[in-house]
Amino acid sequence: MISILFVCLGNICRSPMAEFVMKDLLKKHGLSDRVQVASAATSTWEIGNPVHHGTKNKLAEHGISCKGKTARLLIREDYTAYDYIIGMEQSNMTDMLEIVGGDPQGKLSLLLDWTGERRAIADPWYTHNFEATWQDVLRGCNALLKHIAEQNDWKLR
Repeated sequence: MISILFVCLGNICRSPMAEFVMKDLLKKHGLSDRVQVASAATSTWEIGNPVHHGTKNKLAEHGISCKGKTARLLIREDYTAYDYIIGMEQSNMTDMLEIVGGDPQGKLSLLLDWTGERRAIADPWYTHNFEATWQDVLRGCNALLKHIAEQNDWKLR
């Protein structure tokens, strides 16, 4: 089974949005049994807190539930547990490298790297623009899923 861990600063906005968008895409393509998806934070600020209401509402607009998700911290052991560890912006990448102790297997990337864009996904905690974050996350998740499907010779519906 392939495993993906999405990471952002607090694990209440961008990374849980990516987690549940990816889970929804996998379900729609009949691949839920082939890919495990989770999300985590690089900081302890929000640990144990639920998904931000703006993210929860944006996901709900698209028929996606994030019920029961609470923020958790990225830990060193996640590096061996996940195949892909995906950050939302460069500061996440810096923190991820420090927390997991480097990236000798090339597992770490930024979500929009998979689209060919080398830029951050804006944090809606600050911008309040959950729609822009949704669009970036959806584009990134679709590109990552396409890559994984091609690598594993899976057909997407």
